[in-house]
Formats: sequence, C-alpha cells, structure tokens
Amino acid sequence: MKNSCFIKQLIILILGLISINSISQDIPHPINNSGIYEFLDELANSQIITINSAVKPYSRLFIADCLKEAEEKRDQLSLRQQRELEFYLLDFGKELDDERRKDVKTQWLSGKRMGSSFAKASEDKGGREGEKTGGRENMKRLDLFYYQDSLFSLTVNPILGGEAFTNFAGKATYWRNGAEARAYVGKWGFYASLRDNHEKPFLGLPEFLTQREGGHIKGSTDWSEMQGGVTWSWKWGNAGLVKDNFEWGNNYNGANIFGGNNPSFVHLRIQLNPVKWFNFNYIHGWLNSMVVDSTRSFWVTNSYGTDYREVYHRKFIAANLFSFTPFKYLDISAGNSIIYDNATLNPAFLIPLLFYKSVDHSVSSGINNMNSQMFFDISSRQIRHMHLYATLFVDELSVKRIFKKDEWNFVSWKTGFRLSNYPVRNLSLTTEFTYTYPLTYQHNVPTITFESNNYNLGHYLKDNSREWYVAFDYRPLRSMDIKLFFIDAVRGPDYTESGGSRLGNPPLDTINWQNTSIGIKAAYQIINDVYVWGSFVYSNITGDNRWSPEYYYDKKNTLNVGVTVGF
Repeated sequence: MKNSCFIKQLIILILGLISINSISQDIPHPINNSGIYEFLDELANSQIITINSAVKPYSRLFIADCLKEAEEKRDQLSLRQQRELEFYLLDFGKELDDERRKDVKTQWLSGKRMGSSFAKASEDKGGREGEKTGGRENMKRLDLFYYQDSLFSLTVNPILGGEAFTNFAGKATYWRNGAEARAYVGKWGFYASLRDNHEKPFLGLPEFLTQREGGHIKGSTDWSEMQGGVTWSWKWGNAGLVKDNFEWGNNYNGANIFGGNNPSFVHLRIQLNPVKWFNFNYIHGWLNSMVVDSTRSFWVTNSYGTDYREVYHRKFIAANLFSFTPFKYLDISAGNSIIYDNATLNPAFLIPLLFYKSVDHSVSSGINNMNSQMFFDISSRQIRHMHLYATLFVDELSVKRIFKKDEWNFVSWKTGFRLSNYPVRNLSLTTEFTYTYPLTYQHNVPTITFESNNYNLGHYLKDNSREWYVAFDYRPLRSMDIKLFFIDAVRGPDYTESGGSRLGNPPLDTINWQNTSIGIKAAYQIINDVYVWGSFVYSNITGDNRWSPEYYYDKKNTLNVGVTVGF
C-alpha cells in the first residue's frame, strides 16, 4: 500500500510539473549550424547583446532571448543586420512566450503568419523599415511539420545534403540523409536527430589532423550519428540527459578545451545562471574507450557459428566550468575535468562543484591516478567592435618545471581577437594563435585517454602543435558570408610512439607535419537551415602522411560545392 501511494504521489508530481503553464524550455541548437552563432557573435562584439561564448551549444531559448534583446535596439543595427534579425526570428521567435497561443496550429510544409509582437515593435519603431521588409518578421519559417498549442509544440524537419570536391587527386563526395524533431511539453524539452553519412574517400578518421566530422564507420565509407535528449528547465537553469556535441573555449577555428570534433556521447548536463554575473556548466559523460575488456568478453556459439563477443572497458568523464562577469562584457571562466575508468560510475564525480583531481587523490590513493585537467578562459568585448580572448588548457602542471630550461608542462594555450564592423561595416578581421606542448591531451593508460571512439576531445591538432589562423569575413547580404582565410599549422613528433621519459621532450623540435592553406569560401543561407556554399582552397600538406587524408596530401587546388537542409 505504501509503495502504491508513493507511486501515485510521484505521478501527480510529474503531471503537475508537466502542466505548469509558464514556458521555459531549453533545447540545444547544433553548433555546426554556424549562421546564427556568427550573427550573435557579431551583435555581441558591437555591444548590442551580451553572451558568454566560452560554452556552446546555446539553447534555442537563449538564442531567442538574444534576438529579442537585439530587436529592442533595432535602431542601432544596420539594414543588413535588421534583415538578418528578422530572418532568424522566423525560426527562434517560436521559442518565446508571446508566440504561444491557446488555439491549435498545425502546419505541413508552410510558413505562416504568427501575429508576432516583433512585427508590432517594428511598426512602432519605424514604419518605413516595416514596409521595406514586407512584413517578413510577421512570418514563421518553413517546416516540414509544425504543431503548437498552449501546452505542447512539435517541429519535424528533414536532413538532406551533400557536397563534392575536386582536385588533382580526383573527386570526393559526401552526402547525408535523415530527420530531426523537437518537442516541448511545459518545462520539458525533447529532441532527436538521426543522420546517415556517406563519404568517399573517408576524410575524418581519428588520426587525421582535421576539424572535419567523423564517426564509427560502417564498412568503408558510411557512418550514422544519432543525437538527442530530454531536458527540464526552470527560470535560472536547466538540466538534461543528452547525446550531443559541445564545445568549451572561445575560438574561431577550433576550441582547445573541448573541441567538439568527436562523435557525440551521452552525458548529463546542468547549466545554472542564478544571477547576471555568474554562470555554471557541468557534464558527466559515458565515453567509448575502444579498449577490449577481456574479463567481460566471452565466446558465443550458436547456429550462426562461433564468435568472440568483445566488450569494452567502461570510461567516464566529469567536467565543470565556473564563469564570472565582474564587469559588463568581460567573462572569466575556470574549471576542471577528469576521465576515469571505474567498473561503474563514481558518485564522487557526480557532484558538480568539486575539484576532481583532489577527489581522485583519495579515491585512487596508493595507485596510479586517473586523468585530470584544468582550464581557464577569458573573453573581453569591452572595446566596442573588438573581441579579445585567451584560453589555457592544463593537462599536467608542475611549478618546478616552469623554471627549468629542459622540461615543459603539458599545456595548450590560445589567444586571438576579432574586429567586427570597424572601420568597414559588414567586414570582420580575425587573428588566432594556438600553441600546444608535447603530451598535452595524451595519456599512457589507454582506458583514460582524453578521447572517445579514439577521437581527441581537445584541439584538433592534438599535442606538440602550433597554428596561425587569419580570416577576413565580409557579409554583404542577409545570412551571406564571404571568407578569405589563411592557415599555417604544424605538428612535431608524437612522443607517445617513441617511448622513453615523459619529461624533457622539446616542443616542435622537428616539424613532422605541416599544413599551409589559403582559400576563399562563400556561403548563403537561402531559407532557415538551408545553406549553399562554394570554396576554393590552395593547400600544401607535407610530412607524416598518416595525419592527413591522401586526397589532400601534397600541393592541391581543391574546389568544393555543397548544399545542406538541416543539421
């Protein structure tokens, strides 16, 4: 009787939470859907909005709130920015409270007028601007299926796309197909995305020094990627169980805390923002070690024959990041992480606020410790139009080594700036430098490496590397970006292969791999989440041919065109 009474009370509590009428849902927006992220960065650099860009993805609700804030400062935007704002409000305006209606709306393959408060705001602030846009801010984006009422909403869209490459090595192709959906019920959010990927030749193997996406290969050219999750949110935070990619660390060409280039993995996520000057992020994830556990593996014999059933060692990660805003437009973040390989998850690492290296000293007392890291990030937009940032990833630190000429700590640091809309409107200049010392991101125990599915979780160049990145971005039209860029990246010896002492390995003693590239890329978002692009890149990749696809190796002039519908 007591158990049945408890179950009834639990059901009533859950139904009560679901039926709360106030809307505050948080579903992450894919970080590879770069258009909206670039636009928000531009607005933040111009001090139109404030964002903490150290942690991505942003939630759709956060993006909508940023766009709403920009709408209230519409008179400070250029005509191109106003049109881009209206364009993104077609999509993210659906997340806001005043877009929800008590009457039921069901739509197949149509954008529909929504009676948006943004249209009224535009009319109040400038009738001529409203006439020029033709009331586009009063429309909803095109969806395959969209339903909403006062409690529930559902969006379903296809994922389709492909691209083709050609250079002296021949042709390369990539295409994908799938579908994505998201739904809200009260304070609950649900989302799912399934993609089948087909690439020939394969350009994203774990050993390649590239930011190109990869995954678990089925056969020789195909892999699938399932992402999704369940979230619950309240006024000053949200939590979820998700399988998704994330990125930590300010950057414009590859983060060096969590790079986000690995296949997604399941993780618990907590985000808290109780006051304007403090933000907190935490994850606990289940990684794929790719290391066979012989004690749990076994032989299977049946009508199909005899086979060895391999089981991997369990592998986990916990990480937190504390972000403070002591002054407006200045964000300072610090955090730490640990990768551990217990037989089951350790409750100590489920406590979000801890310094995990210290915890591990007691948990692993007397034995080889787990793999822990620290990181710091600072981002300043206090000079209007200018974003200055720096990131430090510490894999192993000894104060004694700082003062020794022949020993180095295991760290990666990045610094850079972006100058936006000054002195030329719609033009930005980005310069970024990354330097990573030997054995950073590396570990001698295969079950606790800074990896999942053999993909490095940190910077795409891995350890013992250096990169210069320079880019000019010109945005002449709404959601159009023309980028001229230069990359000079090098990597030295992989000291994990040579063995010997972990100390005293000189950084970049020799150059074992180098990529010098210059190119131009033009991309345009025709309608929401439908991109077309083309690029031409001259690259010269030399050195260890294991670290780059053969298709790009040596001097190449590569032409690339593509289109994508959804992410």
